[in-house]
Amino acid sequence: MTTTNAAPSSRATSRPRPATATRPIRYCTRCVMPETRPDILFDRDGVCSACRHFDARPTIDWDARRRELVEVLDEFRSRDGSNYDCVVPVSGGKDSTYQVLKMLELGLNPLCVTASTCYLSPIGRRNLENLKSLGVDCVEVTVNPKVRRRINRFALTQVGDVSWPEHVTIFTVPVRVAAQHGIRLIVWGENSQNEYGGPATAAQDRVLNRRWLEEFGGLIGLRVSDLVGHDGIVARDLIQYTYPSDDVLAATGVTGIFLGYYLPWDGSANALLAQGHGFEYWPHAVEGALLPYENLDNLFHGIHDYFKFLKFGFGRATDHACMHVRRGRLSRADAMELVQRHDGKFPWTYLGHPLAEMLEQLDLDLDGFIEVCDRFTNRRLFVTERDGSLARDRHGNLTKINVDNVDAAAVPAA
Repeated sequence: MTTTNAAPSSRATSRPRPATATRPIRYCTRCVMPETRPDILFDRDGVCSACRHFDARPTIDWDARRRELVEVLDEFRSRDGSNYDCVVPVSGGKDSTYQVLKMLELGLNPLCVTASTCYLSPIGRRNLENLKSLGVDCVEVTVNPKVRRRINRFALTQVGDVSWPEHVTIFTVPVRVAAQHGIRLIVWGENSQNEYGGPATAAQDRVLNRRWLEEFGGLIGLRVSDLVGHDGIVARDLIQYTYPSDDVLAATGVTGIFLGYYLPWDGSANALLAQGHGFEYWPHAVEGALLPYENLDNLFHGIHDYFKFLKFGFGRATDHACMHVRRGRLSRADAMELVQRHDGKFPWTYLGHPLAEMLEQLDLDLDGFIEVCDRFTNRRLFVTERDGSLARDRHGNLTKINVDNVDAAAVPAA
């Protein structure tokens, strides 16, 4: 299996041509988010819903929200100290480190719950151990790795998301642990529908429940029950992937809240606070991104983010750029230049680990992986050859159809 950064010769090209029968991608006139992002909405001024949600933040009485948070926490606090006050789902990342620090600051005794990631990186393990050293009890649930690898491969080849099982268990495992231990409150982090742009009603949610999970939790149409019968998977293999029943949740009274509803959420500020308490950054920006402190735990993140780019024409660098533009840390022009430089590169490495290493875990070779990539690529968004095949440069990278026409593409449609 090759590990060089050169595309297979049959797919390399020197004379690409634009895809036909398509129009330029529209971008938010404020940030650099494209209209292809699922759930994003553009208003009549061409401004995306994520920017509009952020615009509303100065109107929020954050002091009142913090007092409301204290009241909620006091309601669920263990009065006699015989149980934990809440569950905090943690990966060891900068956001979950921030969540734990805030719960300790507010005097709570949290039980930290980790759903094992698909392919834990060395730096991810160090950061998880650092989180434990803050002075908390932790439960780390590791699912059957043989079954997990089968699910990773099935999810990649069937719905184009190698991280699907991780996205499921980060929501189901903490809820299961809370129900089993009789802990009534789960403190989640950000509401992604607010930070990245989604329906207004979902963006204002303060509670994470089964409805939110099914609509926005990344299941992308694949149900856990759909896995039964594939590659020898049986129902008993999927216990940790299964959300507790409504009866169990009602009996326990488990409620999940978004901390980002009560406190102004800022990933960069979270990272700075976490770093001050021992959280370790990557030495430089992570591959395909702009920042050195996100997605450090799972070595499959590179593949996951690449498929996001293939499906929707944007990747993690776009997410990062938009968040910084909204906060006035980056101009829109500089953001677009950075996005074009970093977004959607073929994932030859992630956190310094070669793609070949990841593909071995999935029982795929490079050609097989590229065939899967091609199946999930939205060809309306990328340059193609005259025969309709996707055009790749010598490093295996695709070219979006209108990277030189961003300003025109940002103009809202009539």
